[in-house]
Amino acid sequence: MTQLDLNKLDKLAYLSIKKGVNIQHGQDLLITASIESLPLVRKLVDYAYKEGAGVVTPILTDPHITKSRFQYATDQSFDRTQTWLYEGIKNAFKNNTARLAVVSEDPQLLSNFDSDKVSRASKATSLAYKPALEYISNFEINWNIISYPGKAWAKLVFPDLSDEEAVKKLGDAIFHASRIINDDPLKEWDDHNKKLKSKAKWMNEMNFESLLYTGPGTNLEVGLAVGHEWVGGSTNTKKGIPTFPNMPTEEIFTTPHCKKVNGTVRSTKPLSYQGSLIENIEVEFKNGKIIKMNASNGKDVFSKVLKTDEGASQLGEIALVPHSSPISQTGLVYYNTLYDENSSCHLAIGQCYSKCFKDKSLTKDQVIANGGNSSLIHIDWMIGSDKIDISGKDHNGNLIPIFKQGEWCN
Repeated sequence: MTQLDLNKLDKLAYLSIKKGVNIQHGQDLLITASIESLPLVRKLVDYAYKEGAGVVTPILTDPHITKSRFQYATDQSFDRTQTWLYEGIKNAFKNNTARLAVVSEDPQLLSNFDSDKVSRASKATSLAYKPALEYISNFEINWNIISYPGKAWAKLVFPDLSDEEAVKKLGDAIFHASRIINDDPLKEWDDHNKKLKSKAKWMNEMNFESLLYTGPGTNLEVGLAVGHEWVGGSTNTKKGIPTFPNMPTEEIFTTPHCKKVNGTVRSTKPLSYQGSLIENIEVEFKNGKIIKMNASNGKDVFSKVLKTDEGASQLGEIALVPHSSPISQTGLVYYNTLYDENSSCHLAIGQCYSKCFKDKSLTKDQVIANGGNSSLIHIDWMIGSDKIDISGKDHNGNLIPIFKQGEWCN
């Protein structure tokens, strides 16, 4: 039987606790994961306690139980969620509990169920979770997301392999993308971090007014928020704790001006959202709003997402990722935003990151006044390829090349 490399799984767990979430002595930790990823969760718990964690609390989901609700629950169930749970999570974050998420679920888990029910359930959850999510998006706490090769996910990426071979192959891809195949993953991440910081520094020095994207199906100008800041790699929380939110990460990102986006853009990879696949997204923006939308698959789901609230049809993030990133070079479509977003330049509709402003003391109202977006959702979708060019427009109207055919110009 083909086995997942347990030594590398152990390295991933250590990296996540030590460098990713960077658990502090006496700090509590909340872990969310699917029951399928228990082998990794157990290692995470071990290392968290070894590093001095206070109390570690895993919350596990099960795909059968998730599907059972959409198969058997009464219609009114889908406008409700466990508000008591999200209230507890918010209180945990308020008391400085760190957050770690393990992604392993089937990207198509809910694709055969009523999209209206999926959308309603998602909206109810987003509404209840928003107060807790703000502690994450504002980096009030240290947090980290990593992955485990779930069987259904692996079979979607490698449909021609046996279950065991697909899991092994996806596991190897996760380990490679997470930079743990060398002897010293911690140093590997330190070196990688310096490169990302260098790109962010250059973008901040240029202080562009807007970015222009051109390519097949794409002719888009994205204004940047007033006082925006490009960030990438590790991030310091407001308490000064360095953390790597995403492992892997290949991006630098910032906050666009949500009212100054105009033109058309086409997605280059599928978006997996709430168990549904949304493919070949094409949208038109006018004064920041999506005014036209189409998709070859999942159009109904995406249309409902855009109606979540006022900010759901506006941008909250833009990110730059070279086409030559290690994840992109595998040639795989992962059907998982954590991976696909790190293989491609992307946009995110919904909530902005307040940390992507030079002034870290801005209030919510000041963030919005400077062009930041507010929403219950934050959904990344991929628009980059080796055919995308990006230029920056300075405050004098001059265009300066940033990306040519998907690669950095500087």
